[in-house]
Amino acid sequence: MLTYIWIAVGGLIGTLLRYQINLFFTARLGEAMPWGTIIINITGSFVIGLFAALTEAGGRWPVPPEIRAFMLVGICGGYTTFSSFSLQTLTLIQSGEIGRALGNIILSVTAGLIAVWVGVNSPIWLGRLFRS
Repeated sequence: MLTYIWIAVGGLIGTLLRYQINLFFTARLGEAMPWGTIIINITGSFVIGLFAALTEAGGRWPVPPEIRAFMLVGICGGYTTFSSFSLQTLTLIQSGEIGRALGNIILSVTAGLIAVWVGVNSPIWLGRLFRS
């Protein structure tokens, strides 16, 4: 149960960081390109990789599983799920699972774009469904 609390607190911190950083970059660079999101995805990927490497069992500074969950799932997950996607894809590549890594990339990006398109357009379909 304590691990869930750690993850929830980390998620709160990561989400608030993401929101503030996005506001900061959007205010300075405008909305023509989603620079805030791009910077968040890149920095989140760096942080999750660095923390995962340094704190794993054989790493330089191993930490208890609750602290890893707080940082990797909570803070990094709240900050950006792209960091989890990046770490999992790298792990597949390092394990020699190139096909699975490519499958993860293609499926995640393609299905994500399709899902957001369906989500954006579903009010139209739902409206037609309930009008009948």
